[in-house]
Amino acid sequence: MTKVVVVESPAKAKTINKYLGSDYHVLASYGHIRDLPPKDGSVDPDADFAMQWQTDQRSEKQVKAIADAVKGAEQLILATDPDREGEAISWHIRNVLDERKVLGGIDVKRVAFNAITKDAVLDAMAHPRELDQDLIDAYLARRALDYLVGFTLSPVLWRKLPGARSAGRVQSVALRLISEREAEIERFNPQEYWSVEAVFRTQERKTFSARLTHLDGNKLDRLDIKSEAEAKAAVAAIEAGDFAIGSVEKKRVRRNPAPPFTTSTLQQEASRKLGFGATRTMQLAQRLYEGVDIGGETTGLITYMRTDGVQMSPEAITQIRTSIGGEYGDRYLPNTPRAYTSRAKNAQEAHEAIRPTDVTRTPEALRSRLDADQWKLYSLVWKRAVASQMASAELDQTAIDVTDKGGRSILRATGSVIAFDGFLKLYREDRDDSEGAELSDDENDKILPAVADGDAVARQEVTPEQHSTQPPPRYSEASLVKKMEELGIGRPSTYASILQVLQDREYVRLDRRRFVPEDRGRLVTTFLSSFFERYVQYNFTADLETQLDDVSAGQIDWRQVLRDFWSPFKGSVDGTKDLSIGDVIEKLDAELADHFFPQGEDGQPARGCPSCGEGNLSLRLGKFGAFIGCSNYPNCKFTRQLGEAAGGRPVDAEGEGGALPRVLGQDPETGQDVSLKKGPYGVYVQLGEPEEGSKAKPKRASLPKQVSPADIDLQKALALLSLPRPVGEHPETKEMIDAGIGRYGPYLRHAGTYVSLPGDDTVLTIGLNHAVQIIAEKGSKKKPGRTIGDHPADGKPVTVQAGRYGPYAQHGSIRATLPKGEEMETLTLERAVELLTAKAEKSGKAVPKKAAAKKPAAKKPAAKKTAAKKTTTKKTAAKKSPAKKSAAKSKADDGDSAGTPGS
Repeated sequence: MTKVVVVESPAKAKTINKYLGSDYHVLASYGHIRDLPPKDGSVDPDADFAMQWQTDQRSEKQVKAIADAVKGAEQLILATDPDREGEAISWHIRNVLDERKVLGGIDVKRVAFNAITKDAVLDAMAHPRELDQDLIDAYLARRALDYLVGFTLSPVLWRKLPGARSAGRVQSVALRLISEREAEIERFNPQEYWSVEAVFRTQERKTFSARLTHLDGNKLDRLDIKSEAEAKAAVAAIEAGDFAIGSVEKKRVRRNPAPPFTTSTLQQEASRKLGFGATRTMQLAQRLYEGVDIGGETTGLITYMRTDGVQMSPEAITQIRTSIGGEYGDRYLPNTPRAYTSRAKNAQEAHEAIRPTDVTRTPEALRSRLDADQWKLYSLVWKRAVASQMASAELDQTAIDVTDKGGRSILRATGSVIAFDGFLKLYREDRDDSEGAELSDDENDKILPAVADGDAVARQEVTPEQHSTQPPPRYSEASLVKKMEELGIGRPSTYASILQVLQDREYVRLDRRRFVPEDRGRLVTTFLSSFFERYVQYNFTADLETQLDDVSAGQIDWRQVLRDFWSPFKGSVDGTKDLSIGDVIEKLDAELADHFFPQGEDGQPARGCPSCGEGNLSLRLGKFGAFIGCSNYPNCKFTRQLGEAAGGRPVDAEGEGGALPRVLGQDPETGQDVSLKKGPYGVYVQLGEPEEGSKAKPKRASLPKQVSPADIDLQKALALLSLPRPVGEHPETKEMIDAGIGRYGPYLRHAGTYVSLPGDDTVLTIGLNHAVQIIAEKGSKKKPGRTIGDHPADGKPVTVQAGRYGPYAQHGSIRATLPKGEEMETLTLERAVELLTAKAEKSGKAVPKKAAAKKPAAKKPAAKKTAAKKTTTKKTAAKKSPAKKSAAKSKADDGDSAGTPGS
């Protein structure tokens, strides 16, 4: 009798079956096998929150396969992922099989492994356990809460706020964070301030710069010098002074390494260092966890990637320390292993941190076995884990105060030198926004000259510099994930889906990797904050997460959590029944006035109608959502959409920089205007204007997706218009690499081959080294083409290539896609000629023939076609030419080859 093992993914099933041998039958559930049906009544509060489950058609096939395998089996082992969701999947599988009466007296056990390696799997199989009912209860409570909020609150949104999509328990709070940050930015008033720096020369003729910190006996704060006049007065005071070294402070400081990754810190650092979104990061981590083929055996490369624990197993720490000692020497190895604890709110350290399963598999050793993005993420995980057990870095910091002998001013110079790099030899953690990096540019290896107290120094130039305070930055994916974790909102495993849902509902968009709330999102947030304030409060959401964690720990009954939540929530919803749409609009109009209307001379929102000059503008609701309208309607029918500027004209994608079109300047070579315009396919730059009576179009260039219209100036516009540009000569082929923008976006062109530029590059800035790397990676992923022989008609080569939509045969300009089931490796010349001939006849192209190839008469039909074309009507001439139609059809049939931009 066999033992049946159920895991979540088929890739994992295949690997684990190899580890366990023929006595086991491993199947995949393909994730959850059932869920709450999306309709009213799936959770019934009146029946003590009874839940109705439904198996969908897709999952039914997997359930049947598991049920068939279990019949006659000795044991059922549920080996889904080692977290709350994994426990829930196992619970669903057992219950469904129980309901179908296929378990009989079969023993059911649960195993969980933190890594997909042979040792980890065999060890887990040797230590089975029962299903964890506390984790299951926590899942049931969370699923019921999400359902009740969504299916109770969303209909209120639809009725009271037409155009809104839906509301979610955690997503709504995340949306509030983004919207409130945008409101902070809109309310921000920049403040001018000045700094003053001076350069001094020592007696040994060494120079250093220092910043003014005290003036006339008073310590200066950052904003104390408010104007140019005050800055000039400070400069004059310094220029009149006689300076000497007032004090020298030296100290050695230590920098400790960051702990190994949790789910949220991995998402944050992958966003900062690699430009990966949270969803992309988790997809890559899943593949690394499930493993790659190494020496004929699929092996997981990292431990389970959904965790908030920062500790590592003693065996892993020992292996890492041995590696550090061997690779870097004992100086880089602390005397004792480092131990970490999580500082995140509501952290459950049930699992290990994310680490390599075997530290001896270095990133360099795996470069050829992983694709580019997988390798980048594995390198990040490997370096972070190893660095976490390395010695601290040591820095010598120096501060020099330069004092005016008259006592009017003091200036300070600071510097820092790395005395011992320690863990910095391998890894430096990035920071968000204003936090600063591991070492800022100012303190990283800035060496100050040797001086002593009382040494005279000669003042050189004194420079005042103007600054202005900056608004808080918009959230990036990294900083938003960090903020949510700090507040205890959601769980690390849900962050990626939360951010994706907000974008899918078009409540927010990513602009230059920063979240910008759409007007629809602002309206929803304001509505919820005004009428359901308690349920979008940060503390309330975090406290609810704490209760769910208490359920996981067996400290509280899950139904009691639902009872405590449901009664007041239902009361709040019932309280909006008498709320009119007019009441809603009045509230939203008042709350969002600063957002929708420009500030007038009196500091209040300017609501005057630009059309009639008499009415006032306000927020209104129509059949398709909110818009701005005039109070004089129907006499005045002025309206504008929410995404338009105050004058009723559309703004650019950034919402700033002026309305489009606008002139950026003149081309220095031609003197023509260079303008920024918006067309049906997006924003573009244009050189000059169409000449009257001429059909020739002026030169244009589209903006790459990652370039904001607000960032386009004359210099960048001219650079775009000059594309394609030469990047440099390929070091191996000696052929030029060009960068340009084609039909499918930014591309690189080399030796007749086009390669799409990834999203984190722009066509204007990519350098030669990165271009060569991208071309090499593209070539390594693609199966090389091969010549399978010469065409019997004209002796020209017939090749088989791997195209964007599958393999195809090519002869001259004719391409024929291989039918499904035929492989390019086994394609014969005879079969290729057959396919090419059929394709040529179908597309109207001449079929190569030895006899016809040399006869001039073969060209006559083309000439007749040309003559006929000249006599076509105006309507016919406007249509696509037969040649273009044929080319377009050929591309649609065969797919893009390596020679098409954007492939």
